[in-house]
Amino acid sequence: MTERRIEVPVLARVEGEGALDVTIRDGRIADLKLRIFEPPRLFEQLLVGHHYSEIPDLVARICGICPVAYQMSGLHAVERLFAPDPDAWPLPWVHRMRRLFYCGEWIQSHALHIHLLAAPDFLGFASAPAMAVQYGAEVRRGLALQGLGNRIIALFGARSVHPVGARLGGFWRAPARRDADRLAAEAERAIPQAEALVRWTAGLPLPAAPQAFNCVSLRHPVEYPMMGERIVSESGLDIAVDDFEAQVTEHQVPHSTALHGLLAGEPYLLGPLARVNLNHDRLHPRVTALLGDIGVELPSHDMFQSVVARAVEILQAVIEAAEILSEYAPEEPAYAEIAPRAGIARGASEAPRGLLWHRYDLDDAGLITHARIVPPTSQNQARIEADLAATLTAVGLDADDATLRQTGEMVIRNYDPCISCATHFLRLTLHR
Repeated sequence: MTERRIEVPVLARVEGEGALDVTIRDGRIADLKLRIFEPPRLFEQLLVGHHYSEIPDLVARICGICPVAYQMSGLHAVERLFAPDPDAWPLPWVHRMRRLFYCGEWIQSHALHIHLLAAPDFLGFASAPAMAVQYGAEVRRGLALQGLGNRIIALFGARSVHPVGARLGGFWRAPARRDADRLAAEAERAIPQAEALVRWTAGLPLPAAPQAFNCVSLRHPVEYPMMGERIVSESGLDIAVDDFEAQVTEHQVPHSTALHGLLAGEPYLLGPLARVNLNHDRLHPRVTALLGDIGVELPSHDMFQSVVARAVEILQAVIEAAEILSEYAPEEPAYAEIAPRAGIARGASEAPRGLLWHRYDLDDAGLITHARIVPPTSQNQARIEADLAATLTAVGLDADDATLRQTGEMVIRNYDPCISCATHFLRLTLHR
């Protein structure tokens, strides 16, 4: 066996620090490790000793791309513990405004990933600026959609990065009707642009690489899931959010500071493709009609179709945002009081990258004595490694190192990894 080591400068279009080690022996992958070696942030321990009311502002700092998801998962957890009737909580106005808030995050996060991170891979460009020379209109459309998402977040959060408007029971304030009306008109104008984006992504020259994987997401009785009480999977799982810990195991591997999540001992998939596969019957009729027109078939077990699933969720979110904004009427106060109590709070929501689960143990004074946060990327880590092994083998392990490196980067970027460890990629070490 010969060994070659290739060092590549840290790339943009991903976050954090990582490397891929592949050992090829006798024409097969003998070992594959996605190395995540950024130091742990110890954020859960930092929460210990803080009051439950501080959760939304603290956890929003975990991620600059999906702070709303961290806020909503944390609030969902605490409110499920405190509410006398969790099925009737939050109140209808708050529920709809939180969905609008979440729509903003899905729009901006998915638009960023499609246009700045993923599409250059599929179209053969080294970067988004290089791609924009030939696809300027498409990049401008993507940035406009991202801007709309940011403005929706800021409507309730006062700013789009690490917003500060969410609180237990609702929001600190209700936006003015005139501000909502302006955004309503903007969202309505964006619907044709979002439809065009779905058509464009469906026409991208995507590699065909179907695989077997188990999709997992939240499931809501009537809505496309952003928040919910049930977790479901293609393999037949259907559990309450409270039972997550009993079904999903996390384990440390020597080569990564990110935990690997397993369901029944096996990797599983979270994120837009998993959500669309499990919940396409909850999509807006206008979205369903468009998918029928362009021949997109669901469910799909080709991970490269994730870029299409992200565009589908942008369209879903833009349509829903336009509808909510068109009917907007402020309520004061913009929150409902709820009586605290000691206990274990568990909750989840669907971050752009997948199921985000929180647990907080609260004492009689409302202080956090224990916290556990399970982000989607750590749950996807084992699935990413399985995908890398399958895709690199399909490409051909006798391919040159540059081809294998580029393929590995494309696979990882396709998952849009979003914790500060699965990311600025790639140093590739090949052992042949």
